[in-house]
Amino acid sequence: MADKYPVVKVKLCDHLKDCKPGELPADLLRGIEGKGRLHHCAADAYEAMDAAANAEGIDLSPTSQADTYRSLETQEYGFYARYTDKPNKKIMKQTPRIYKGKAWYLKKGLAPMAVPGTSNHNLGIAIDIANASGKRLEWLLKNAERFGFSWEVQSEPWHLRYVAGNETPKAVRDWLEEKSKAAE
Repeated sequence: MADKYPVVKVKLCDHLKDCKPGELPADLLRGIEGKGRLHHCAADAYEAMDAAANAEGIDLSPTSQADTYRSLETQEYGFYARYTDKPNKKIMKQTPRIYKGKAWYLKKGLAPMAVPGTSNHNLGIAIDIANASGKRLEWLLKNAERFGFSWEVQSEPWHLRYVAGNETPKAVRDWLEEKSKAAE
């Protein structure tokens, strides 16, 4: 059976190649919709995708500010809130995540979170879309790829990441050109 959510390998923009995840310089980040920040290439792609969705009556927005770019400190805070270093005997099949040389186990009933420094949120290229279901999810499945976005895992329909790197998708270039003309 084929995967429901297309997963494409991430190509990083050149300006991210030497950046430490979770410690991006402020000039690489840009605010979106007043809710969080993304790397500027991902921000352009997200805003182009959001404008196209809005034109079809679909509203896209991040679930929260913490579900766009995450500093290392923010990722660590979320990680420690969701994981414990005490194994749960009832779910011993769980593979622990290793952080700072120590095994961490997901607390019962909580969603997983990447180890700090390994998340695409730490690079400013991931965004969690609020209420990613129904018509909104259908729209994303039909359109996300043309704006340079892909899913990362099958278990998180809300989690998209910008995968196009320096190869700005045509839909994004067209939107940027329209935006530029409107500003003249």
